[in-house]
Amino acid sequence: MAEIIVYSKGYCPYCTAAKALLSQKGASFTEIDVTSDPALHAQMVDRAGGRRTVPQIFINGAHIGGSDDLHALDAAGKLDPLLTA
Repeated sequence: MAEIIVYSKGYCPYCTAAKALLSQKGASFTEIDVTSDPALHAQMVDRAGGRRTVPQIFINGAHIGGSDDLHALDAAGKLDPLLTA
């Protein structure tokens, strides 16, 4: 299975939607909650090329983007191959 990292905040509906899709696909992921940790948030922004919103999703080290990006990959049939790589 792929290594998946999801940077999130506890009160974020987009984070919830992204995690639900990954769970529906049977993918395990590591969640990093940046709600109250400025250092983790800064790490996320750096890794995401300046994107400050959550979630920010990485699969096998590649930046996927946010929830909309993840769902678009799924709709295009490109998410499943990434999850099995």
